[in-house]
Amino acid sequence: MSHSFAWFPRRLLGSLQFRTPGALCQFTLLLFLGLAACWAGRVEAANAVAGKPAVFAVVFRLDGALTASGPDGNRALRPGDPVAVGERVVASAHGEGVLKTRDGGYIAIRPGAEFVAERFAADGNPSDNSQLNLFKGALRIISGWIGKVNRQGSRVSTSTATIGIRGTDHEPYVLLDDDAQVTQFKPGTYDKVNQGGTTLQAAGQSIDIDPGKVGFARSPGKSRALMTLLFPVLLDKVPAFYVPGKFDAELDELSKNAAANNALELESRRKQVAACVPNEVAKRWVKDLDKHIVAGNAETILAMFAQDVRVKATVRGGNGKMTTLELQRNEFADSIVAAVSSLRDYKHRRITIEGKPADGAASACGQIAVKSIVIEEGRQAGKPYRFESEEKYLLEQVDGVWLAIQAETRQR
Repeated sequence: MSHSFAWFPRRLLGSLQFRTPGALCQFTLLLFLGLAACWAGRVEAANAVAGKPAVFAVVFRLDGALTASGPDGNRALRPGDPVAVGERVVASAHGEGVLKTRDGGYIAIRPGAEFVAERFAADGNPSDNSQLNLFKGALRIISGWIGKVNRQGSRVSTSTATIGIRGTDHEPYVLLDDDAQVTQFKPGTYDKVNQGGTTLQAAGQSIDIDPGKVGFARSPGKSRALMTLLFPVLLDKVPAFYVPGKFDAELDELSKNAAANNALELESRRKQVAACVPNEVAKRWVKDLDKHIVAGNAETILAMFAQDVRVKATVRGGNGKMTTLELQRNEFADSIVAAVSSLRDYKHRRITIEGKPADGAASACGQIAVKSIVIEEGRQAGKPYRFESEEKYLLEQVDGVWLAIQAETRQR
């Protein structure tokens, strides 16, 4: 559809010929919920909503330019922005940043670095895992609780090596051929350990790297080198290209307290998971929604809905027949604000609230299907109304917060 904001609501509402002001109000409120997704996009732009990759980190510190690229294109990162699994993060020649991961760890991105989080799960379970792929440049990684609960599942991969993490503060560095010519160092994968320890694997062999040491796995280059030349080795000294970043003083302090902080965050996450009782979650979520609607707290309401929430309304028209509307939020945003502003003396009563794991959900903390019968009344555009409807929501937990990824209402 290509209609203007102003045309769409008037034409659509007029064609439906609602029988009562209540039906019109119900439709208006559902449009408002659709608008919620539009405004909430900034809060959860890349979160784990239906069909979207999960968030693995947020931007904690930034100096210069960092970009993230994925299926939806490229975007410049800003402090507080989420970064999703599968997004390729690139630092400019003078850009640096620090990401805070969902398991309480930190990833410092050095100038010119490029990497992607290929897998990431942080639910406080033994199966939690992290798989980073470093294409070029350097990172400083202070591992989170994943390095404690599942060391085998915490990895950094490059084109020539794999780095296993043992509860660590370390700095993997991929030196490509062009950069190697400038620095006069051999191309390949380097890893410097500041605290803890790593295991560097290449060419079927592995070495352990202790604090203060640097491991190196040579790049095969264009020639057919002997396999033994590709085995990982420990270097005699730290290469000169390892220099502190702009945020390293802060990272040094975070690294000192990493073990204690990881333990606290892991316990907090486990409590969140244990608290996933579907019916209780449903009641709390709906209660919060009602409270914010009564208070007219628009921004808080909007934050309860995911960016691409799907909203559907089934209402009774003037001919008595039920009409189902698939709401297109980008076409009615301007008109909804005016419609909601005319709502007065709003009251509601919940008859029932039910919550249960959604069909196909792996656990209660995956997705929760909510169903509620509600009676609402008030004045819409100066006219009194009263109606009863059935509401359905599909909730998904993102970073410990339940968001609606689907919303549906049907007039009874």
